[in-house]
Amino acid sequence: ILTGVLRHYATILLASTPKKQELPAIREQRSLIRGINLRNNADAISPTAFVARKNYMISAYKEGAYLKDPQNRGKAAANPMTDPAAMEGMMGMMKGNMAMMVPQTLIMGWINAFFAGYVIMKLPFPLTLRFKSMLQSGVATRDLDVRWVSSLSWYFLNLFGLQSVFIFILGNDNAANQMAQQLSQMNLGAGVNTFQPGQDPDKVFQSEVENLEVVEHQYILKGVEQRLLSSI
Repeated sequence: ILTGVLRHYATILLASTPKKQELPAIREQRSLIRGINLRNNADAISPTAFVARKNYMISAYKEGAYLKDPQNRGKAAANPMTDPAAMEGMMGMMKGNMAMMVPQTLIMGWINAFFAGYVIMKLPFPLTLRFKSMLQSGVATRDLDVRWVSSLSWYFLNLFGLQSVFIFILGNDNAANQMAQQLSQMNLGAGVNTFQPGQDPDKVFQSEVENLEVVEHQYILKGVEQRLLSSI
């Protein structure tokens, strides 16, 4: 538990303050999200409203009205390795991985050095043989009862079983939560940057134009009065 708390505060100290995005970049990203939301929730608005919004978005996408750099339209995408924002995100991910992996590696090495092959506890309930490989890591004994737990297996059980304790002590958004930290790193920038590094925004907009053009609109409130009366 103490290691998880220290890792949480170390990750907070190593985390860099996110740079404030410029208004054109935010407008470019939000406009694409607006088109995606229109396509996903088209059935919730009337046909007239959908057609008006669809035509407006398609026209704006084709003209490049929402592009951050309209003068670079049609040019090759810049190298993502030269983008300071992308490099900063990669450095933040590396810092998070170091804060997560270094303590685990040290503790695992310490356990292997001093407690390799030790069994430390016996579970009070019976288990099947399928649990033997999970509960007796580092103990190569066929005749040992499945209920005995090795030191290395107990470490892994605590590593993944203390998430509720970390949430209780540090809150839901804590760096000691292994699964949450891995998911946040996998989705790094997903809610902030809609475009992948090196991706041409104009091509993404043109792809969204094709998606909007093929949407089949079916208004969910069409004939709702008749449906309501027939159900009474």
